[in-house]
Amino acid sequence: MLFAYKIITQDGEEKEGSIEAINREVAISSLQRRGFIIVTLNEASGGGGSLLSIEIDIFQRVTNKEIVMVSRQIATLFVAHVSALRAFRLLSAEVENPLLSKIMIGVADDIQGGVSLSKALSQHPKAFSDFYVNMVKAGEESGNLNDTFMYLADYLDRSYELTSKTKNALVYPAFVIATFFVVMTLMLTMVIPRLSVILTETGQEIPVYTKIVLAISSFLTTYGIFFLIALIVGGFFLFRYSQTDEGSRALSRLKLETPYLGNLYTKLYLSRIADNMNTMLSSGISMVRAIEITASVVGDEDYRKTLLDVAQDVKAGSAFSVVLEQYPSMPSILVQMVRVGEETGELGNILKTLATFYKREVNNAVDTLVGLIEPFMIVVLGLCVSTLLASVLVPIYNITAGI
Repeated sequence: MLFAYKIITQDGEEKEGSIEAINREVAISSLQRRGFIIVTLNEASGGGGSLLSIEIDIFQRVTNKEIVMVSRQIATLFVAHVSALRAFRLLSAEVENPLLSKIMIGVADDIQGGVSLSKALSQHPKAFSDFYVNMVKAGEESGNLNDTFMYLADYLDRSYELTSKTKNALVYPAFVIATFFVVMTLMLTMVIPRLSVILTETGQEIPVYTKIVLAISSFLTTYGIFFLIALIVGGFFLFRYSQTDEGSRALSRLKLETPYLGNLYTKLYLSRIADNMNTMLSSGISMVRAIEITASVVGDEDYRKTLLDVAQDVKAGSAFSVVLEQYPSMPSILVQMVRVGEETGELGNILKTLATFYKREVNNAVDTLVGLIEPFMIVVLGLCVSTLLASVLVPIYNITAGI
């Protein structure tokens, strides 16, 4: 929150300004720590600054790559014995993203007001996830914040690389398919209607496949705008449904049950689970808390619910591997490796090995998927285009042949 203040300095000079803090009490504490006498302190509203803040929040976002860079810079500054307050002040002036700069200033103000670093970061969930905040909290408790930020940077780097490769593999096919549908729609609504007049005026028998194409063309020409509106409305309600618990679970099941893609997503989530758990356990976070945080960042509703159930059983005293064995979504190799890690006391290293294994599996699956999609698309799109052309050219050829 932004507060406008009027204060009297130690020299007796009266000044006005603004300060960002979690609440009014923190703002007062921050100003008093600087030796100021507070005359007035009110929550800021209206004004050009607020409008600018709204515009920044709407049109800017903090990327994973930026958080990785900031984490590495913070770790470096901590190694150089720079205080957290000073580090965030320095970095707020260095980052290019206005929203991230605003967040860094807010974190610095909160720290100056007496708030812990993890608590200050938790006020900005758009930039710092629950996983990130809990890792920092563990670093504060253990006194190894510089190592924690390095762990975070390495983890986010791995996560970003894995997720971006999976997404980028689908960009090219999605672009080609979207372009194909646009071209086909233009053909059916602008070209085919003109040719259909010629075909129907001849009075000759039209092939069945040509009749189908002409019917589709007639439908799109007559009801195309209503069909488009229906698609938009349907898409909107589908999106709203996907935000509900039931819709999220349905979407999760659809992703995991889709042939081949389901296998890819499963390996992606298992890699994320193993990597998260390894990173948090290495930082001293308890097993139960590590499982709960992993559930919040895994990115799949089914796995989230499974992990929350696992956390409850582990909290009740059951072994991690014994609980995992009860869920079909957890493969036997993962359960067996976790059991070995528990028996040898090397669970962190075992999870690290599993994360590396599943990351390699995801990379191989993505490469295979890309290799399969391209020829499949060429064949399918070729058949569609050739069918459209044949439905028009064959009747025209028959007309010219009969003349």
